[in-house]
Amino acid sequence: MSVPTDSSGAASSSRSLARGRALVFAATVFWGTSATLARFVFRDRHVPPLSVVELRLLIAVSLLGPWLAWRKPAALRVRRADWGYFLILGLFGVAAVQGTYYYAIATLGVGLAILLQYVAPALIIGFEALRGARVRPPMMVAVVAALAGTALLVVGVDHGAHAIPARGWLAGAGAALSFTFYILYSKRGLSRYPPETVLFYTFLIGAAFWGFVTPLPRILAAGYDGTLWAMFLALGVFSTLVPFVCFYAGLRRLPASQAGIVATMEPVVAVLSAAIILGEGLRTLQWVGATMVLVAAVLASREDPASAEAQVERG
Repeated sequence: MSVPTDSSGAASSSRSLARGRALVFAATVFWGTSATLARFVFRDRHVPPLSVVELRLLIAVSLLGPWLAWRKPAALRVRRADWGYFLILGLFGVAAVQGTYYYAIATLGVGLAILLQYVAPALIIGFEALRGARVRPPMMVAVVAALAGTALLVVGVDHGAHAIPARGWLAGAGAALSFTFYILYSKRGLSRYPPETVLFYTFLIGAAFWGFVTPLPRILAAGYDGTLWAMFLALGVFSTLVPFVCFYAGLRRLPASQAGIVATMEPVVAVLSAAIILGEGLRTLQWVGATMVLVAAVLASREDPASAEAQVERG
């Protein structure tokens, strides 16, 4: 009688992992396609990146907060002992990831910014190896394929990388480090609270931080038209709220290393979206890069379910 039980448990674990990968992939689709809109807002409408960071967080909080109060009021309750955790994740996770990434885009260009941020999967696996985790050869191949594929994807996308100030490179490095921290540190909160609770309070803290940097009255005084505000709303919903809910829901079911690798689908989606919407054609090397990132995601998804589940519990 024990065999069917074990088989049932393995099947349930496999389904949970498959759903986790699907949710993380859905997040990358939203992030990748909305990146095209963000590029348009920065390039053609000349909106400062940090203003967009603040607005997308404020919009997400303004929508998520009332919905939780109406449908899931229990999700707004947080233990006093955990407020320090939310403050750290909100500042050094959400606020840092959003600020450094968009500042890197402004100074380095989209391609280099994406490449630097997606060094994060390699950093995650390196961190887990230092903690004593056994890194399987397919995962190491996945890391190399993801990094090399991402590099090929951004070849030729940006040509203005000469005379880049040092602060731009520091922002790019900060984006990779903060994204690594965000993925790893988020798992602690997700073991205690539902994704929407972690998102609401960390978004709120991140929005408050950037509100001090770029006060909302200054943004309102810029006199943006209705079309731009519709774009801000779209970025708040489809670039922030929806994909982060999907990502956190997937991260609860996956080891951080696997979630990070699957998330490298974002540049693939972004390049394809730019090609379709903005007419930015893909070069041969970029198609090769897209294929390599796909291979990386498949390799990561084939990790042993029992091992992956153990890592989820440990994280």
